[in-house]
Amino acid sequence: SKVISQEMKDPRIDPMTSVIAVEVTPDLKQAKVYVSVLGSDEKKQATLEGLKSATPFIRKHLASTINLRNTPELHFVIDQSIAYGVDMSRKIDEVVNHGE
Repeated sequence: SKVISQEMKDPRIDPMTSVIAVEVTPDLKQAKVYVSVLGSDEKKQATLEGLKSATPFIRKHLASTINLRNTPELHFVIDQSIAYGVDMSRKIDEVVNHGE
């Protein structure tokens, strides 16, 4: 998350990108990185493309920070949970306020 927010210079990566979770395989060779991007579907897709192209850069930073024999291969996935939660909260507010 720190590398993405502070080290990345790719204009495709939206500044409102957050790492939500990371799942690592037991052998530590693969990591699925769930990211949330606030904004349009186009911004989400552009951010995903920027992250995929920056994977070697991110892995290099991880390798210098984390003491592992192998640095995991990173696979980025857009996580919709925050957007879903915001949307559900808005809908609940609409129902509650509409009932008054």
